[in-house]
Amino acid sequence: MKNILIVGGSSAIATACARQWATEGARLFLAARQPIRLEAVAQDLRVRGAAAVATHVLDINDHQQHAAMLAACSETFGPIDVVLIAHGTLCDQALCERDVEAALRELNTNAISTIALLTLVANALLAQGHGSIAVISSVAGDRGRASNYVYGAAKAAVTTFCEGLRARLFKSGIGVLTIKPGFVDTPMTAGLALPGPLVASPERVARDIVHAIAKRKDTLYTPWFWSGIMLVIRSLPRFVFKRVSL
Repeated sequence: MKNILIVGGSSAIATACARQWATEGARLFLAARQPIRLEAVAQDLRVRGAAAVATHVLDINDHQQHAAMLAACSETFGPIDVVLIAHGTLCDQALCERDVEAALRELNTNAISTIALLTLVANALLAQGHGSIAVISSVAGDRGRASNYVYGAAKAAVTTFCEGLRARLFKSGIGVLTIKPGFVDTPMTAGLALPGPLVASPERVARDIVHAIAKRKDTLYTPWFWSGIMLVIRSLPRFVFKRVSL
């Protein structure tokens, strides 16, 4: 029976992952900011077959709360087998260009808070001697595009941190999976003009995530075709890239 910690546990992708684990009889510890939404997700997971579900209200930007949340998870279920970090916001690029404080808030939510939490999680899994970490980054972190470079910069920081953390933990047998979704149909992207054929459902992305964690992969582009798309984007010469609208 797996003990799984999900941070950002009420988000669309996290909920879809949790539903898959619930059908396998996992024990799930969900941490998120909104208690009512969190409890609704927990009730749904119990109905779907989870062996146990516990919730913890967490403001991810209050770094002082991270250690208490991890301690609560361990006290509730014991050693943690999988940690999925799935919180985040899709920032208003135009606002961030005008407002330094807005840009810093987005960088804190999407990068600094994740790095702070990962540091504690890595040390906890090292102490117990096993486990897997999975972190939702984004294809946006592969290259700084004019349309979302604040968000992209945050995700690039997460991706690079995870790469170094993976190398650090490798000899200890602890896996680190960097998840790079493309466009996903979630409340976070509602109202955006997205190219329909490239938009995936949270359920499809969740299937890829759960499979990649089980296979102990290092990096996951989801859906799969984003690997090719981002290869092209990364390969564009700089003098071309800065002239195109992406």
